[in-house]
Amino acid sequence: MFRKAAVSEASTKATGDAAERIAEQFLLRQKMQPVARNYRCRFGEIDLIMRDGGVLVFVEVRLRKSNSHGGAAGSIHVAKQRRLIAAAEHYLAGLKNSPACRFDAILMNEMHESSVEWIRDAISA
Repeated sequence: MFRKAAVSEASTKATGDAAERIAEQFLLRQKMQPVARNYRCRFGEIDLIMRDGGVLVFVEVRLRKSNSHGGAAGSIHVAKQRRLIAAAEHYLAGLKNSPACRFDAILMNEMHESSVEWIRDAISA
């Protein structure tokens, strides 16, 4: 019983990591520059932090193979948005100067770049 749960968690993590790599490669092709991956603090985790010119971009990557329950976009609920904003504020507190920033979402329904939907300013802070 416990073994199956551990395998499932490992598989989910590997799938999430792969989706984040696809998202990062997509954003690199859009001329964005990587700053950090999987930034973690007590408030939560930010999948990718990128730079788009002078703007610091906090990116949430979501892969949902089914559109039930709102699909990938629907999985970024209000509580998740609050955690992302709090984690971003924590990250910004560690910088000498706070740059302009925004929150983007990369939504995917399959495990390849052709399924990427990029939503800029997905979350208002």
